Amino acid sequence: MKIIVPMAGRGSRLRPHTLTVPKPLIPIAGKPIVHRLVEDIAGVLNQPIEEIAFIIHPDFGKKVEDDLVAIAAKLGAKGSICYQHEALGTAHAILCAKESMSGPVVVAYADTLFRADFSLDATADAVIWVQQVADPSAFGVVQLNESGQITDFVEKPKDFISDLAIIGIYYFKSGESLREELQFLLDNNVVKGGEYQLTDALENMKLKGMKFVPGQVDEWMDCGNKAVTVETNSRLLQFLHADGKPLVSDRIRIENSTIIPPCFIADDVVLINSTVGPNVSLGTGTHLTNVTITNSLVQTHAHLLNAQLEGAMIGNHVNYRGDFTSVSLGDYTTID
Repeated sequence: MKIIVPMAGRGSRLRPHTLTVPKPLIPIAGKPIVHRLVEDIAGVLNQPIEEIAFIIHPDFGKKVEDDLVAIAAKLGAKGSICYQHEALGTAHAILCAKESMSGPVVVAYADTLFRADFSLDATADAVIWVQQVADPSAFGVVQLNESGQITDFVEKPKDFISDLAIIGIYYFKSGESLREELQFLLDNNVVKGGEYQLTDALENMKLKGMKFVPGQVDEWMDCGNKAVTVETNSRLLQFLHADGKPLVSDRIRIENSTIIPPCFIADDVVLINSTVGPNVSLGTGTHLTNVTITNSLVQTHAHLLNAQLEGAMIGNHVNYRGDFTSVSLGDYTTID
């Protein structure tokens, strides 16, 4: 099995945090989004992962590339780096990894996390992960027939036809067939809104008789902007805590402070006269003095003083003290 992860976008809705780090490498509960994503996929597939191909923009830099290859290695897989030089749509992005499209493949966009408990239908030509949503008009959705097979893909329907939203994770039994359909779109300039769309390839595959079935998830967690990323961090901490996962390092220093679970607290964190939690992640080397913080996400080596924070997202190497509550501070910011 191979996994293809298109992640060439910088994540403008999550600025300033994505000015220095691509969105999929922002940590949620102490681990990068894309790391959690491929781990979750591997858990659902329940089979060895041979290769993970990451599709990035060339300007992401060597450190990002090294980090991604290391993520793949932790799953026992080869890490491949592919480049998308220009944003020309979902089909174009995936085709940038055409050298990795052989045998069964999973395509997963790196701005979403999920929880699921189902077995992959090995008889299906393709599986599209979906989730029931209250307002399907904001999403691409699928329609099913009486046998539970997917019969149609509709992008942001104005009238209700289905509440099963496509979450951006797909399985294809044949990577070769996917590559062929994507290449057809580019060769014949099949575009919508100036971009090559994956849904056009899916439609062509369906018309050729390929069997599509849904893979329904129990939880779908977005990481699109600051508010939902902080919420996803909170929800994931609750899941990990309920699963009995160890979240608090034994290499932290606590003076007159309280930790209210669930919280993720990394190595070398210092807490002085502070109350942390619930639903807080603190990255390596973070120092808190006279701070009360809940439902927040703090990355590494931040120094926070005399603050009350709720729903905050704070980057690496931030120095902050002040009265603001729901702040969003990028890397190396100083406010005192």
